[in-house]
Amino acid sequence: MKLFGLTGNPLSHSFSKLYFDRKFAEEGMINCHYALYQVADAQSIRLLVDQFAELAGLNVTTPFKQSVIQYLDKTDSVAERIGAVNCIKVNRTTGKTILTGYNTDAPAFRDTIRPLLKPHHSKALILGTGGAAQAVKFAFEELNIPAQFVSRTKAAGCLVYEDLTGELLNDCTVLVNATTVGMFPAVDNYPEIPYKHLTERHLLYDLVYNPELTIFLQKGKQQGAIVKNGFEMLHRQAELAWQLWNSNDNTPG
Repeated sequence: MKLFGLTGNPLSHSFSKLYFDRKFAEEGMINCHYALYQVADAQSIRLLVDQFAELAGLNVTTPFKQSVIQYLDKTDSVAERIGAVNCIKVNRTTGKTILTGYNTDAPAFRDTIRPLLKPHHSKALILGTGGAAQAVKFAFEELNIPAQFVSRTKAAGCLVYEDLTGELLNDCTVLVNATTVGMFPAVDNYPEIPYKHLTERHLLYDLVYNPELTIFLQKGKQQGAIVKNGFEMLHRQAELAWQLWNSNDNTPG
């Protein structure tokens, strides 16, 4: 028996269990099971691994992608540079439980936005500053696209929403929502940006995939922008996590 799962808080929005349940059924993996482990804090993730001896791998979602790092034994170089982990591999072969953190969000985002990019998509804005936003920034660096964070509060190196003028949006034609704003069940919420300045030159990517079309994407679409939700990214990062859990080649993507 091998256990895998998703941990974070809340988990009601997630399709990860559905994805892995379907994968295991289609591939006849009757000895593999995927569960949701909602925990109160990042420290509880370590306790979770100790509690379930069959647990071999975890996906990590908000709000613990950054805070979980201090409770891991190792962090791969990419996750260390990003400062966020969304995948944990559990190794018990030495008689000691070793938790290694990885980031599959960054390559998953990179791989799924790259086919949509046009020559004029040369600068980006990232809404949010959390673990997912850090992974998006890393991916943009790999794609040689300068990107700036946008936060609700003033911080070094960040814009605030009041800075998003028509001139800035004319220059930055890729906008990524890397927050949970608009995610189920709070589907009526959306990032407060000046949507009237968006055009068909813009690309809006929402890491949220539940609902399928957030108000952020709806408003962009109404302005003629190209829009994409996070569902394909979810699948891609899940596949990369599966490879890590079952391979000696510990380099996602």
